[in-house]
Amino acid sequence: MTEKVEFDLDILLKEDYTVIANGNLIKKEPLPESKGHLWQFDMKNPMSSYLVGFAIGGYNKKVIESASGIPIELYYEPTDFTKVEPTYRYTQHIFDFLETEIGVPYPWQNYKQVPVQDFLYAGMENTTCTIFSNQYVIDSTAFVDKNYVNVNAHELAHHWFGDLVTETSSEHHWLHEGFATFYAYLAEKDIFGDDHYYWHLLETANALQRFSGDDGGEALRNSGAGSLTFYEKGAWALVMLQERVGAKAFKKGLQNYLNKYAFKNVTIPNLMEELEAVSNTDLEDFEQLWLQESDFPYDQVVSFLQDKNPSIKTFFELKNKIAEQPDKTEEILKRQWRKFKSSPLKENLVLDYGIKLSPGFLGSILQSGDVKTRQAVILSQNKIPTELKIEAESLLKDESYTTIEAALYRLWTDFPQNRSKYLNETDEIIGFPNKNIRLLWLTLALVTPEYNKDLKAVYFDELSGYTGSVHHFETRLIAFQYLKSIGGFTDTVLKNLVESCSHHVWHFRKSSREILSDFLQSEGNTARIKGLYPLLSQEEKQYLEKTLGE
Repeated sequence: MTEKVEFDLDILLKEDYTVIANGNLIKKEPLPESKGHLWQFDMKNPMSSYLVGFAIGGYNKKVIESASGIPIELYYEPTDFTKVEPTYRYTQHIFDFLETEIGVPYPWQNYKQVPVQDFLYAGMENTTCTIFSNQYVIDSTAFVDKNYVNVNAHELAHHWFGDLVTETSSEHHWLHEGFATFYAYLAEKDIFGDDHYYWHLLETANALQRFSGDDGGEALRNSGAGSLTFYEKGAWALVMLQERVGAKAFKKGLQNYLNKYAFKNVTIPNLMEELEAVSNTDLEDFEQLWLQESDFPYDQVVSFLQDKNPSIKTFFELKNKIAEQPDKTEEILKRQWRKFKSSPLKENLVLDYGIKLSPGFLGSILQSGDVKTRQAVILSQNKIPTELKIEAESLLKDESYTTIEAALYRLWTDFPQNRSKYLNETDEIIGFPNKNIRLLWLTLALVTPEYNKDLKAVYFDELSGYTGSVHHFETRLIAFQYLKSIGGFTDTVLKNLVESCSHHVWHFRKSSREILSDFLQSEGNTARIKGLYPLLSQEEKQYLEKTLGE
C-alpha cells in the first residue's frame, strides 16, 4: 500500500498475443530473429505496487473516448464480438458521470478493461488496467439479471479512491471499498433511476441486519472485517455522511481530500478533517456510530429510506398491515395493486407473499407484470398450481435466464407428463456464461427415462465434460453438484474433482473439497479414489494422502 512508485513496464513476449498493462503503450517492436516482440508501457504518475497488472491473450478491442478526451479500450475475445455491447453497456456514461460527480478529473492517462478466465474476484482496479471476470461477458438477455454495470463503475471509482489516494493500512480500508461501492451505486442511480438505487440500499441493509444479528457485526475500523462490512456497510456510512453534512459540502470536502493527498497515502482522520472543515461540523458522533460500532443501525437506515422513497414506505406499511391480518394478505395487496408503479415494490411483495396468493391473482400478475415481477412469481412458488400451468409455461420463453431456469425446473417437477415437451422447448438455451440452463437441461434430460433414449450417452459426456479444467470454475462446480445428485461420478469426473481441490480460487477449492469429502463417506469410494493415483500430480496425491489420513 505505502510503496508509491512510477512503474514503466517492459514485457518480452515470444507468442503472438496482445499485451495489456498499466499506462500507455509507447512501443511495440519486433525482437531479433523473429522471436516475438518487446512491449513497452509508460506510467506518468506513481502508484502502489499492488496495482501493477497486465494481461496477455488473444484479444480484440473496441476504443471509445470519454467526454473529457480520455481513451477507453474495451477488450474481448474474438468469439465474444456479439457480446461487446451488452457487456460494456453504459461504460462511457459511467466514466463521464463519475468525473462529474466526484468533481476531480480522471487522474491517469487512459483506461482499459480486460476480461479473464477463473479470476479470483469480480474485478481488480489495476491502475488504468481493470481486470475482471469473464462471467460478466454477457448477452442482452443475461443483462437483466447479471450485468457488468456495478462492477464496471466500482473498479473505475477505485481509480480515485484507492489508486489516486491509497490507505496506509487495512484499518482504513473503508477509504477504498466503501467509496468504490458508494459511487457505483450512484452511477446505477443515474442510469436506472431512484427506485433501483433505494431498493438496492434496502437489500444491502437487510443483509447487514442479518449479519449484525447475534453480535455478529463488524466495525468499519476493524482491519480484519469482511467484504460485506467494508463494501456495503462502508457504502451506507457514506450515504449517511452525505446526508449529515449536505451534498454540496460532501462533494467539496472530497475534492479537497483527493487533491491534497493525490498520489499519497491516507488515513480516515485525513478524510474526516477535510469534511469537518468544509461543513463546519463536528463528526465525532458519526464516527462513533458508523466507524467504531459493530452493530448496524437498521432502524435508522429504514427510516431514512422510507423518507426518501415512497414505494419503500408503502412496502413497510403493507408489511405491518399483513402482520396484523395475515389471513387477509391477498385482500390487502389486491386493494392497491393496480396503483403500484414501482417494479421493485411489486417484485418484493411477490417474493415475500407469493406463496399465500391465489392462482387467479398470480396469473394476473404474470400477464401484466414486468420481467422481474414475473420472475418473482416463479421463484416464490414451492409448487405451481394446476390453474397456473399455462401462464407458467410462458415463462420458458421469458427474456431472463434466471426465470427460464426456475420455470424449467418447477414445470419439469410439477407436471411430469409434460417433461419431454419442456425439454424440447428449452434445448439449445445455454443461459449465463456459467451455462446454468444448459447444465440443468442436461441433468433433467438424463433423468427423464423416456426422453431421447439413444442420446443419453451424448448428454452424459457433455455434462461430465463441463467438470474439466478448460471450463470456468462456476460451470465446473454446477456440473459437479448435478453429477453428484444423479450418481454420475465416473473416474474422469473424480479426477477433475481431485484436481479442483487444489484450485487457486479458494471458494471453488473449498466447495470441491466438501463434495469429495461427502463422496468418501460411502463404502467403496475410498478404493475408487486410490485407483486414480497413477493419473494424479504429486500435489494432488499429497492432498489425498492427507485427506485419507495416510
